[in-house]
Amino acid sequence: MAGAANEGKALETVIDGASYQRIPIRTHVVMPGEKLDDVVSKYAVGEVREGDLLFITEKIVAIMQGRSYMMEDIRPRKLAVFLSKYVTRTAFGIGLGIPETMEFAIREVGAPRILFAAAVSVVSKKILRRSGDFYRIAGDKARAIDGPTPHTIPPYNNAVVLGPEKPKQVAADMKRLVGCDVAVVDINDLGGNILGSTLDKAGEQRLLKILQDNPLGQGHESTPMGIIRKA
Repeated sequence: MAGAANEGKALETVIDGASYQRIPIRTHVVMPGEKLDDVVSKYAVGEVREGDLLFITEKIVAIMQGRSYMMEDIRPRKLAVFLSKYVTRTAFGIGLGIPETMEFAIREVGAPRILFAAAVSVVSKKILRRSGDFYRIAGDKARAIDGPTPHTIPPYNNAVVLGPEKPKQVAADMKRLVGCDVAVVDINDLGGNILGSTLDKAGEQRLLKILQDNPLGQGHESTPMGIIRKA
């Protein structure tokens, strides 16, 4: 059900002079094999109003698509072990900084692209003193891979979750179900991306601003969806 702001987060924000509510929707812990249509119907359909936007985190979409893998089931290749040592970890996630996540990056985008991204990253850090080139070159599929973190709801605190397949199509399908615009988003405390939506480019840029402080939180909130509503 939709409710108050998550702990430490504001319900309302002002962007370009307009006020917006970011209303979290609490759900059960979604598991592989469940259907997104069923979850959205149960928790979101009765909550949205005309003019709202429903945003869904990429993680639950990917989980229901069968794109989550338990750590103990992953066997990284030697290249993944080697490359993962050179990836910078952040306070909000390990990214590709462990062999298991790097292994899936190689599977998702191919070893040549990952090797090229790694080479450019080394040069740009040493010569240009610039970071972030690895993920820019590796692309959205690599960037969307989530590794295990203690603050994630079990059992996904011990899993690697990939980005969702066909997020733009997912957004279009969900719009037909709920009757308002929909976006599949990858948002964390460091920033975010719109992976697929029914918005135009200007709408997506505005949505990123609205979500820039990660109103759904980074931990055990169990709010994988939310509603944007003009206040």
